[in-house]
Amino acid sequence: MDMVKRITAAEAADLVQPGMWLDYGTILGQPDAFDTALAARVASGLGGIKFRSCISARARAVLEADPTGERVMWHSTHFGGYDRRKHDAGIAHYLPVNLGEVPDYYRRFIEPVDIAVLKVAPMDQDGWFNWGPSTLWLKALTERARVVIVEECPAMPRVCGPEVGIHVSEVDYVIAGDGQALPELPKSGVTDVDRAVARLIAEEIEDGACLQIGIGGMPNAVCSLLAESGIHDLGIHTEMLTDGIVDLYRAGKITGARKQMDKGKMVATFALGSQYLYDFIDQNPEVEFHPVDHTNLPHNIMKNDNLMSINNTTQIDLQGQAASESDGYRHISGTGGQLQFVRGAYASKGGKSFICLASTYEKKGERKSRIVPALTRANVVTTPRTDAMYVVTEYGMVCLKGRTVPERAKLLISIAHPDFREELEREAHATGVIPRFYW
Repeated sequence: MDMVKRITAAEAADLVQPGMWLDYGTILGQPDAFDTALAARVASGLGGIKFRSCISARARAVLEADPTGERVMWHSTHFGGYDRRKHDAGIAHYLPVNLGEVPDYYRRFIEPVDIAVLKVAPMDQDGWFNWGPSTLWLKALTERARVVIVEECPAMPRVCGPEVGIHVSEVDYVIAGDGQALPELPKSGVTDVDRAVARLIAEEIEDGACLQIGIGGMPNAVCSLLAESGIHDLGIHTEMLTDGIVDLYRAGKITGARKQMDKGKMVATFALGSQYLYDFIDQNPEVEFHPVDHTNLPHNIMKNDNLMSINNTTQIDLQGQAASESDGYRHISGTGGQLQFVRGAYASKGGKSFICLASTYEKKGERKSRIVPALTRANVVTTPRTDAMYVVTEYGMVCLKGRTVPERAKLLISIAHPDFREELEREAHATGVIPRFYW
């Protein structure tokens, strides 16, 4: 098409000037050829540039070119492992968000970015570039960006859905990718603790339930158990599509036949996993990718009955506050969609939300309890005590809805590791969380 404006990655990088805001989009959609070209300019002295992104699935060349963080400022709406390491070095900075609200942030609260650079599948015969499995808020971002550059990537799967790409008429420049394969995130290993937690959750899931499944060994274990069970007609309405969900589909357990919204479709806003997952979603009409405000806003989540939300946390106190994204002042991941799915599942007819965690963890050779009298100092509350429903460890499952503070404390102590229960109870009495004469 004559409207295609093709330039090299180096020419695109030359458009960047000090003081500009750039946006690399999200996850698999972050550019590589442009990033490498811009890193060369940063290494030569370009500075004063600021970025937004979400989950860096591989190292960012511009950050590696500026190891002190003096010339490049990096902002992320959710950390992956690479972002976390850069935050530890004082280079990456977290932007707190409920993920489902981000499209609105770009439309209402964030000034239009100077340049958005996004990795896409090559243009089709009708002039469309497919976002691939990183839909999230790309439409809102590109609506207001002053300059939009797309980097074509032949390895990017083409996904189905109502808003999964951008037309060439809305693009300022097109550059060629560097030919790299997409980054992969293999399945997390599943432990005996994961299986114990998964068994408790799986017992609560009935035929026709609609699932939101997060990342990690415990959600993977739930998928494995359900795949081996007699359950059927499951639906999927989730933020992240994973390898485990594909396994569940291939076991014949997912039909979406009983969904009220997006009936018959597996719905997500992004995917991250192995090539097995990327091959599955490529031009698969049974899987739809939607903007994150469709998948994550509670008033949409609740439209599907029996919505089961399954997410991990790292620490929970005796009142039921779940801290899932930080370790004190050290940021680990992000709020993501956890709170919105907890609330959406609660509002769903027959819905349930599960916050799951191993009862203990190792730190510097010492075993510690994840259920604590009070959260670690400066730990961020991801799910407030008022929203917590089911909490699950390998020692049991409790429901906190309708429970007083002392009742919550007793219930949570009952599913803590046995080695810590006496200490937790003693602390709860000492602080008055469980009064002396409470029965």
